[in-house]
Amino acid sequence: MTERPTAPPVRFDAPVSAIDRWTIVRLPEKASKQLPSRGQVAVTGTINGHKFQTVVEPDGMSGHWIKVEAKLQNAAALKTGDNATVDIAPRQAWPEPRVPSDLLAALEAAPPNIQALWAEITPMARWEWARWVNETKNPGTRKRRVEVTISKMGNGKRRPCCFNLSACTDPDLAKNGRLAERG
Repeated sequence: MTERPTAPPVRFDAPVSAIDRWTIVRLPEKASKQLPSRGQVAVTGTINGHKFQTVVEPDGMSGHWIKVEAKLQNAAALKTGDNATVDIAPRQAWPEPRVPSDLLAALEAAPPNIQALWAEITPMARWEWARWVNETKNPGTRKRRVEVTISKMGNGKRRPCCFNLSACTDPDLAKNGRLAERG
């Protein structure tokens, strides 16, 4: 059974760029405005005709960007400076996030009620917790965020609070909550 998109498909051409060691495609403003949220959006689509599913990330400036993983980059024969043809359609079903190892270890050691809540919350909520923990490179801050996650979930909280969902939270790609310029 094929999942129906939650909004009409969005098609655009955009340059492939690099920031640090990552290859990305920034959505043009017009394309970004067609998405249902200024925050993350789960999508399915193609890049140069090659299928993918991902979560489009916010850039902190009311726009979005897509990280192009190496496997997709190779399949689509993309390199920095190329122009990519992208078709994306928002979808309801979110993929599971990559849970950071420190958060995963804390969840595995947590009491059963916290483990049950983690299993019960939506993949979108799990993305938010993972993004919040991953937002910092500072080891002390990160450790506190893992502890706070477990504490808040122990109190029944399903999502992190006081978290700007439209900010760019990847510490390798963001500066002050905004997607960095090419690097």
